Amino acid sequence: MASRTSKAAKAVAFNPADVANMARANPYIQRLIDDATLRENVQKAVESSRSAYGRLSNGKAPGRVLLEDKKLHRNLQDALEALRDATVALTDAPKAARKRRRWGRRLLILGLGATLALVSSETLRSKVLDTLFGAEEEFEYTPPTTTPTPPPAAPVSAA
Repeated sequence: MASRTSKAAKAVAFNPADVANMARANPYIQRLIDDATLRENVQKAVESSRSAYGRLSNGKAPGRVLLEDKKLHRNLQDALEALRDATVALTDAPKAARKRRRWGRRLLILGLGATLALVSSETLRSKVLDTLFGAEEEFEYTPPTTTPTPPPAAPVSAA
């Protein structure tokens, strides 16, 4: 005969330090410990689910209760909304410590400021163009000097 052992004998005993280490290692449990709104959403989901289950198993036909019971509908809706909020809170990346990389933002602001200054100031624009492409040559247009037109020649007669 096989000897029967109790569940308590088969269970592995964890001391509180082991449980605390497991909780620290699991990011979901850590998030549940830290986030009060997440705890409220999970609690609300469990309570609404219990209430809906109680209404569903009250002795009436389940199909009829599912179709006609408005309180059951409200409990199920509350449970689903709370579960959705809890799921979104868990899947969102935790807010990491803000990194000190702001060079991209600074360069963007500097570029926008420089563009605005170039657009609004003609003297600055000409200085930048002179720096990039060299000083602009001054060119003054002088029309060509006109030579006096010779007087019309006298008609030559045939002699």
